[in-house]
This record gives sequence, C-alpha cells and structure tokens, in this order.
Amino acid sequence: MVQPRLKSKSFRKVKKRVPGGRLALHYVKKEPSLPVCSTCRKPLHGVAKGRGYKISKLAKSQKRPSRPYGGNLCSGCMRGLMKEKALALLARQA
Repeated sequence: MVQPRLKSKSFRKVKKRVPGGRLALHYVKKEPSLPVCSTCRKPLHGVAKGRGYKISKLAKSQKRPSRPYGGNLCSGCMRGLMKEKALALLARQA
C-alpha cells in the first residue's frame, strides 16, 4: 500500500525496474520550475535550478551570476536599469 504522504501531487510516479525483474512505482519529488526575471519573466541563465537542499550544497559562484542584480534580473533588464540610473544621475548633475 502506498504511504498517504506520497499520494499528493507534489510527487511524480516513476516506473523503475527492480533487481527482481519486475516494474515498481517509485515516488519522486517534482523538480521546481526555472528561475525567471522579476520584470520580464524570461528564464534566467546561470542560475541553478533545483530543490533547496541541492542548491545549498553548491558553491556561491554556481548559484547565481556575480553581476549586479544577478539571480533577480536578466542581463537585458539589468542593462536597462543601469542606463536609467546613469541618465538620472546625469540629469541631477546638470
């Protein structure tokens, strides 16, 4: 009988061949979705995808890019934000 906690939708069923030769159902946690940019919702490149316990074992440089707003904004949105900040700084100086 299946354990009641495995009946939830957060587990997916995987058919595995066991050493006895028969097929058995294994219940595996689903993989999380890709991390996305907070403004344009495009998938972020260079950001680790995985469950929290797997990501915590990675080095800091493997978790996210080392640029400003790395892990929150994609490179295009970050570039636009930097341009806006530079223009605002120039306007304030003039």
